[in-house]
Amino acid sequence: MDFEFGIDSRYSSKEERDGDAIILMEARLKRMKNLSKEEIIRAKLIQLKIKMEECLSNDHKNQSQSFSQFLAHYVDSMYSRRNDFARDLGVSPVILSQTINGHREPSKEFILRLMIHSEKVYQSVTKFNHEIWYQIFLNEKLRETMEAEDSWKSELENEVKMPEFIL
Repeated sequence: MDFEFGIDSRYSSKEERDGDAIILMEARLKRMKNLSKEEIIRAKLIQLKIKMEECLSNDHKNQSQSFSQFLAHYVDSMYSRRNDFARDLGVSPVILSQTINGHREPSKEFILRLMIHSEKVYQSVTKFNHEIWYQIFLNEKLRETMEAEDSWKSELENEVKMPEFIL
């Protein structure tokens, strides 16, 4: 790469560069087709971990990804049927479905079971902080509360009294 002019000097023409790009993409696709099911699951789990960590980082405070979206990605990465995951987690399929679809908040017990499940799953994949599930959930609740501040603050301010020495 010729950094002075921003031109990749290995190629004499755009067609040559585009041809190499196509060859590279075909090689990548061929390699991906040869991945085992286990390798694909590992890759998806690593990708999920990175997305969850990014969601909690300061750089991504306004990200709109939710606990339920991360849960769906986690479940769908490993299971062809969500009912199988519900059985393994020890919850009813209805509760899992409602949680994934955002119709129900996860209970404390649900999150604790999820933490145990993910801790065991990730043991053979990569280092994983299983507490991240609670952090994602609480971060989402905080974001929702602060986004709705206009609707609750004025009403509650009238009910909050200050001591005389502050006034």
